[in-house]
Amino acid sequence: MGSDSDSMDRTTASLLYELLRFVAEGPRSYAEVMEAWRTSCPRLPIWEEATERGLLRRERDESGVPVVRITAAGRAVLLEARGY
Repeated sequence: MGSDSDSMDRTTASLLYELLRFVAEGPRSYAEVMEAWRTSCPRLPIWEEATERGLLRRERDESGVPVVRITAAGRAVLLEARGY
């Protein structure tokens, strides 16, 4: 049986992969990502984790709308984890 920190690590990793997959599926506005991702308290720290690790980045699209994009590092994490 694993420790509580092992469970937290699995939970964190699972949520991180879920966020990365969500953004990798297609163009996502920043508002859309925040709306979907704020539905559960533990998810906001995952957003922070992903951006701090350079797995996602916030930028503006051609029309100036804030968007969220997965980075090459984020895609590598998905490939390693799930063969995405």
